[in-house]
Amino acid sequence: MNNNRPLSPHLSIYKKVLPAVFSILHRFTGIGLSFCSVIIVLWICLIALGENYFYLFKQVSENLMFKIIFIIWTIGLFYHLFNGIRYLYWSFGVGMDLKQIYISGYVVILLTLASSVLVWFT
Repeated sequence: MNNNRPLSPHLSIYKKVLPAVFSILHRFTGIGLSFCSVIIVLWICLIALGENYFYLFKQVSENLMFKIIFIIWTIGLFYHLFNGIRYLYWSFGVGMDLKQIYISGYVVILLTLASSVLVWFT
């Protein structure tokens, strides 16, 4: 037991396949959306508190870092949405062929990027 090897096959040994990466990313985006929803609730509360507080939020939201965070949030939102629809189809047994799994994964990426670009740059 003096050697520094893992006792069982470790994650670093396995090849990262697309469905596994999408599953992990789906969970991370769900957690991220939960945290960012707090910011949206604060924004709504600031609107309700009056004009001065909303003006404060407006100044903060004009910051470049704030905009980058919301762009990442939008990408996460669309990814979680489209990948969730993909998982919903899988629940009914649709698209479970390995080729269809990879095609639907690339469609999720394409729809995520296209939707995010439409929201932010049009």
